[in-house]
Amino acid sequence: MSKFDEKSLAMQSGILLAFAAYLAYSCSDAAGKMLGAQLPIFEIGFFMSLIALAPALLLKRADETWRALAAPKRPLLVLARMGTGTFGGISAVYAFTHLPMAEAYSLIFLLPVFVAVLSGLFLKEVVGLSRWVALLGGLAGVMLVVRPGFNALTLGHLAALACAFSGALTSILLRQLGPTEKRLTLVGAVLVAATVVNGVLMIPSFVAPTAAHWPILVAGGLAAGIGHIAMVTAARLAPASRIAPAQYSQIVWAAILGAAIFGEFPDPIAVAGMALVGFCGVMTLSGGDAAAAKPARNRFLRLRKA
Repeated sequence: MSKFDEKSLAMQSGILLAFAAYLAYSCSDAAGKMLGAQLPIFEIGFFMSLIALAPALLLKRADETWRALAAPKRPLLVLARMGTGTFGGISAVYAFTHLPMAEAYSLIFLLPVFVAVLSGLFLKEVVGLSRWVALLGGLAGVMLVVRPGFNALTLGHLAALACAFSGALTSILLRQLGPTEKRLTLVGAVLVAATVVNGVLMIPSFVAPTAAHWPILVAGGLAAGIGHIAMVTAARLAPASRIAPAQYSQIVWAAILGAAIFGEFPDPIAVAGMALVGFCGVMTLSGGDAAAAKPARNRFLRLRKA
């Protein structure tokens, strides 16, 4: 096999792994939603983050030491990344337990708009006209799904927006940390932070999980951890620009899981809005002007909860 064929095969494998990762993330979100009416959100976040640590530890390479992984080169930025990741995760759990899955995802996919604004403010990146058109098209799609003024806006909607903004901050931080920090450091740091923070916050309202809860908690946590592994592997095989659009497959998974598990059937206007969000999101991530924002150096993590 020629080097070109090997590179092409690796890229295709990376793209497929990215799709598999986002399916795993969607399953984890669905598991959290299933428990939303039965357990406090902090408790869901605690157990899922704790369980997700087990598969995430498989990211450690043989030549890496645990001491090196626990000693980041830029500790303040890693601490900030732990904060944005933890807050984003809590916001996501709240959003999914209070909104239909497809509606929550549509709001969370405003993330590229926030990334474009924050990149201009903090990284001095130039966002070209065609990319702004795609971003505004995605915003229009979100308006079709949510339809403010026709549907009551709730704390669930605000949580989804907070999740998107946290994901955008995480994206900016990862661009700075990617070249200097080990991947397991970044993955493990946010999972440890989420476990600790959720563990403290769940104490006042703790409800002991029943035998019926544990299979869902374990499945959701393992799905999240497997998603991390799949995304890290995908990033090693394919460029970020090729795997990032796979994130928008979550709109499809949200519609399927929402209908199959929760009986959520979006109306035709909402379906059109979700399609517009997905299309514009793919155009935003995979296209754009030559002078547009510099490519992210590290997108091996799901931006909204990573």
